[in-house]
Amino acid sequence: MSKKDNDIQSVLDNKKCAIYIRVSTHYQIDKDSLPLQREDLINYAKYVIDTDKYEVFEDAGYSGKNIYRPAYQQMMSRRRTGEFSHLLVWKIDRISRNLLDFASMYAELKKLGVTFVSKNEQFDTSSAMGEAMLKIILVFAELERNMTSERVTAVMLSRASGGQWNGGRVPYGYDYDKESKTFSINETEASNVTKIYDAYLNGSSLLEITKDLNAKGIKTRSGNDWTPTTVSKILTSCFYLGEYQYNLHKDGMGGSTTYLKPERDWITITDHHPAIINIEQWERCAEIRERKRRNGLTQETYSRKNTHIFAGLIKCGKCGGNYQATIDRPRSGGYRPSIYLCTNRRRFSECDNKCVSDITLGPFVLNYIANMLKASNNIGRSTPLETFQKKLLRGSVFEGVKAIAEAGLLDMYDMMVNRRFNEDPFTPPKRESDADENTMTEKELLITEKRKYERELNRLKSIYLYGEDTLSETEYIIENKNILDTIDRIDKRLSEIDKAASSSFTISDEEFLEKASYFIISQELTGKRYVNFDRIIKHIDAKILKKFVNSVIKKIVVFDGKITEIHFKNGITHKFLY
Repeated sequence: MSKKDNDIQSVLDNKKCAIYIRVSTHYQIDKDSLPLQREDLINYAKYVIDTDKYEVFEDAGYSGKNIYRPAYQQMMSRRRTGEFSHLLVWKIDRISRNLLDFASMYAELKKLGVTFVSKNEQFDTSSAMGEAMLKIILVFAELERNMTSERVTAVMLSRASGGQWNGGRVPYGYDYDKESKTFSINETEASNVTKIYDAYLNGSSLLEITKDLNAKGIKTRSGNDWTPTTVSKILTSCFYLGEYQYNLHKDGMGGSTTYLKPERDWITITDHHPAIINIEQWERCAEIRERKRRNGLTQETYSRKNTHIFAGLIKCGKCGGNYQATIDRPRSGGYRPSIYLCTNRRRFSECDNKCVSDITLGPFVLNYIANMLKASNNIGRSTPLETFQKKLLRGSVFEGVKAIAEAGLLDMYDMMVNRRFNEDPFTPPKRESDADENTMTEKELLITEKRKYERELNRLKSIYLYGEDTLSETEYIIENKNILDTIDRIDKRLSEIDKAASSSFTISDEEFLEKASYFIISQELTGKRYVNFDRIIKHIDAKILKKFVNSVIKKIVVFDGKITEIHFKNGITHKFLY
């Protein structure tokens, strides 16, 4: 018998069940469906599978149409370590209603020697008949889900065609009576809607209207301040004409984005409810929007070329608000950097924090990352902390910085000394075509697990060498071997994932240029004493540079035009003292 066969037999001799339970709605949760499943499946594990070893994984309020569920993903990751001999569920559709998802999961179960058991369908996959029944039932489970979806869609379309409201957020300016199922005008809110249209027709911009509403203390229905986006939604919604429209959009992948459907699929009911504005106002607003769009076409095209590299990363050091990006004046050579300003100053004039430009941010951030990378290659336990700080602040761009706050500096120092600064921050984010999301999620979980065990390894060594409570050599060797074996298993699985991804890997011309650009960035950061931001921005697509910065940095805090904090993606924060 091979070593692999012995390992599988050992697992089966020491049975342990992974019990997975799921309900998709709050109604089911309230009806104690989860406790009912849990109790029943624990008893099944004890008296039918004959084991007292089990662990319960539960997802409350998650659909079975896909695999993006936290407890499911955790169970899948642990299952690959050989911890479980059985996977037990209440019904097969509790774990998946999607044939392809389940087929992929079940193929891996077979490879790992894990038995799948469904309690209610009364079968397990240790027999040929059980395996065949499983596949038949899954086909009908997916068919039921698809037919239910079609029925619900047909009912909703039929209701909308008859002028019935299909639910959702009631538009600002209206009230909805559930008993009579009719809309009526909310006079207070409607007067604000009228003010928005009048101001726009009189030449005010979205930003000017926003500032005026907030200055007068007028709030949205949810109690928030107005933004140009919320004002724009009111100006572009035909609901205020008395029209009800349905079936305009469809969800993208994962439901995170929406797309406009062809106009022939729209359902529009005129004179559906009382109007707040008239058709003349609506048409004049539409003409103004079109005129602004035409006049701003050249600027919009140019703005797309000038990607805001640090947009979404900058926080105000005074009020905590986000910074908003816009295009600054042209510099010599035609380059137009982005300039960033606190939204609370821009919209409400409530903050006096200074703006900051790419010309300040770019050299500081890129040279700091470059210094970190260079320091990681020539630092050891004998390197004083003061010398390490000097390495990080090397260069004229950091002349005003007196020191780095000790907490973040020590974290980075410890990470580099222990050689855990070994991730490549220049690898472009994987596209959806590189690997399926399931594999990506597994890889991320495995990397997190590996980091945890590496920290445990360092901690164990410190306790053995320096701890007050003496750890015997035998205990240290045994525990050290257990952790190393676990890390080795994780590395093997990571290698399998990378191998599977590379075997089907294809690269487009665009992707090739993107990866080449990342390589050039890496050479610029590590090959020169000073990183010339102006030179990089002329030779590297700003979109590539933005992706790179976002892959390394989580947040940048700015105070009076100076960078005071950088929060890195690895969890370490550096605060700069001036």
